[in-house]
Amino acid sequence: MRLRNVPGARETIIENQFSIQQPEQMKGKWAEVFQNDHPIHIEVGMGKGQFIIEMAKRNPEINYIGIEMYDSVLLRAIQKKEALAEEGQALSNLKFMRMDARLLPETFEKGEVSKIYLNFSDPWPKARHASRRLTSREFLARYDKILKEDGTIEFKTDNRGLFDFSLEEVPEAGWKLEAHTFDLHHNEEMMIGNVMT
Repeated sequence: MRLRNVPGARETIIENQFSIQQPEQMKGKWAEVFQNDHPIHIEVGMGKGQFIIEMAKRNPEINYIGIEMYDSVLLRAIQKKEALAEEGQALSNLKFMRMDARLLPETFEKGEVSKIYLNFSDPWPKARHASRRLTSREFLARYDKILKEDGTIEFKTDNRGLFDFSLEEVPEAGWKLEAHTFDLHHNEEMMIGNVMT
């Protein structure tokens, strides 16, 4: 993804009603934010929001939070949600946050999150950057601090190196791999409910 700085992006995000400011203050209070006790699913590194917006449309009984650390990218997702709101699709079950995923344990209590989506994350190909990969054992330990006991992570990538790395990290982090495929689009069982990104 090529990033282009959008002047005023940060200010727009701060002022926007769909963006949660100071998310660490919401820890343990996410049911109050959404004003319901529906399950919470988060997408870490949501990009321009195509996936999470579509999920929020399809599943009004689930609360979604899109997390992105780049202002210009997050702004695009906010603009898409604003356009939908103008068309009468408020998507009250969707919020956004600008934050670094390393801060997830400071933002959610244990058990507050039911599912985490990792879609086409930065592969950080250099070995010295392995701990930055969102499927590293360091990140899996962070997810363990916020997920419900039976919570899950859904991970998609088109980077074979990151995929292989992730397969190795899962058992090392004490996690159990429920399913995997090398060809998602030709796996009928795993394509159920899939949103193309």
